[in-house]
Amino acid sequence: MKGQVPCFAHVSMPVRALNSLMPMHLWFSPLGEVLTAGPTLAKLAGKAAFSGMPFQEVLEVHRPFPVSDMAGLTTLEGERLGLRLYALPEHNLKGSVVVLPDGGAFLNLSLGLSVIEVVGRYRLTLRDFAPSELAVEMLYLVEAKTAVLEEYKRLNTRLKRAREQAEERAATDMLTGLRNRRALQTALNAAVNGAQPFGLMHVDLDYFKQVNDRLGHAAGDEVLQVVARILLDETRRSDTVARAGGDEFIILFLGLVDARQLLRIGRRIIAQLEEPIPFGEDTCRVSASIGMTLSTFYTHPDPRQMLKDADDALYEAKRAGRGQVRVVRI
Repeated sequence: MKGQVPCFAHVSMPVRALNSLMPMHLWFSPLGEVLTAGPTLAKLAGKAAFSGMPFQEVLEVHRPFPVSDMAGLTTLEGERLGLRLYALPEHNLKGSVVVLPDGGAFLNLSLGLSVIEVVGRYRLTLRDFAPSELAVEMLYLVEAKTAVLEEYKRLNTRLKRAREQAEERAATDMLTGLRNRRALQTALNAAVNGAQPFGLMHVDLDYFKQVNDRLGHAAGDEVLQVVARILLDETRRSDTVARAGGDEFIILFLGLVDARQLLRIGRRIIAQLEEPIPFGEDTCRVSASIGMTLSTFYTHPDPRQMLKDADDALYEAKRAGRGQVRVVRI
């Protein structure tokens, strides 16, 4: 009859009911051939059907003792079986057998402790297990644990991102986007502690007060933002460009201690800064005085002393007429 499997003891069993109650079953005929196989078992083994395959080509039992034929299987009724499907060799399964009156047998299988691994690998769902299967309870727990872990990961990611953003804001000058004095001090200490040679340049704008007095602080802010872009354009990604406050900027050139090259960079920065800066219908004009020093000038470089020396060289440039670069005299 369609929708049913062979009967025994005058009782037939619909396929749907059998598959629902035992989705990982094998039903063997008295001759040891597979009559039906549960849908989950077929899904795991990658076989459309086991029907007609002889016992010895389907599985081997290794617990409580080795069995390789139907006659041996029928002696294990009531025992807890450990077995392996040839189509699924990497997984040890568990099972129990019921011998039928006609000499055939029902073998019901389970995944045992490997259920979590198998579920993930073969994309099994709750519909692949019998409702009374203990694995279902485990899957609910795993699903809940997975949901909690995923939420925990998302929360950690958000917290990490928020922390990084807060740290970035704490190290950034909000007007120009450059590093601030705190970030500069961190970079200086790292260079000194790491015994890395570096050049230090102190840039102070000339005629900036006149811009503020003539056009207001909005114009001054625009000039500072343009200055920041110029300084970034004239330096490398590995350099630290910081706004020290007001119209003062400090640049740390990591690994660059060639005084002549730094002088050229300083003069190029001044030339760029002296270009007119549009502001509405007006034009802002500034220049810069620059003082610089090198870590190689010192037996034991000290950030505070180097900052002071660069500042002294800066004011020497201002006294000399502004718009100039001076190197500290050690």
